[in-house]
Amino acid sequence: MTTIVAGLTRQIRVEHPSAGYAAARVAREIAHEAGLASVLADRAAVVAAELAGNIDKHTRGGSVFVQQSLFGGPGGKAPGPGQSPGCHSSLTGCGVDVLAADDGPGMADLDHWLLDGNTTTATMGAGLGAVKRMAAEFRITSSPAAGTLAAARLLDPAVPPPRRAIGHFRLPRDGEEYCGDAVALADVTGSRTAVVADGLGHGPDAAEAADAALRVFTENPDRPLSHQLTNMHRALRTTRGAAVALVRIAPRRLEFCGVGNVSGASLGDGPSRLLLSTPGIVGFTLPSAPVRHLTLADDDVVVLHTDGVGTGWRVPGRIPDLLLLAADLAHRHRNARDDAAMLALSADRSA
Repeated sequence: MTTIVAGLTRQIRVEHPSAGYAAARVAREIAHEAGLASVLADRAAVVAAELAGNIDKHTRGGSVFVQQSLFGGPGGKAPGPGQSPGCHSSLTGCGVDVLAADDGPGMADLDHWLLDGNTTTATMGAGLGAVKRMAAEFRITSSPAAGTLAAARLLDPAVPPPRRAIGHFRLPRDGEEYCGDAVALADVTGSRTAVVADGLGHGPDAAEAADAALRVFTENPDRPLSHQLTNMHRALRTTRGAAVALVRIAPRRLEFCGVGNVSGASLGDGPSRLLLSTPGIVGFTLPSAPVRHLTLADDDVVVLHTDGVGTGWRVPGRIPDLLLLAADLAHRHRNARDDAAMLALSADRSA
């Protein structure tokens, strides 16, 4: 069994040419925290600087987001809340995600700028082609109306890449050091279980409540979802309380159970199906929260998010790339006056 707790996402707003250097510094720091070798940390820095430089030179503004990659697989137990996963834990790999999103106007000839050596900026790299070459995974989309979204993932080449895609972020309210929204997931044989918790308010007390919920989850993540909520309710009575939602994904099946303002959706080829929590506060007033069961198609996507993310991102009939979805929600649909977290998981016929 592997249990993984998401660390904080670092946002670099691109409002000045110096943002490229700031993005490089943050990417290098997070790569070292993830346990990546120095050469990979340097590559992460170049990727972050290049993406920030493109935003500064050619768009109306945007942001770069840097975080440790979130994925898991068979193995033991990873560190608990607030700890860095790193390569020393039993994960399927370790890595850094560099996400970028801007406000337009977008690139008319994306294929041209993806050729190695065609640089649009005088940055540390050699254009988007170099970003694509240095990253283990790279996705980008651009349109005149919506601008550009890009996602680069740098992984330790000595470990197998993740089999199932995960997109996420965890951002504190602007100006805050602590984040009251938390994310964790666990892989057990035949299924994957995830939790998103939103401590009431923001700041250290909200973070304490969310971390308490995650501690209960990491102790025994394979217990029934309703039992998880009951145990969290007991553990959170000395805190300000939290909203909590849990999902369990098995081949072609989904279980969902939530209390409070954490919600989400199941996305597939047809209309999205909302995952709505029962009103209440874990730690104060725990209602009878039913477990909802859904049938999943092989390529469906399940998204959970706190109320720091708006609902305008839901597009019926579109199955998004999960890393690009994280970039989009972090930049275009996040309320900067609140903590915000999201988790997007893909269904899998052999989960």
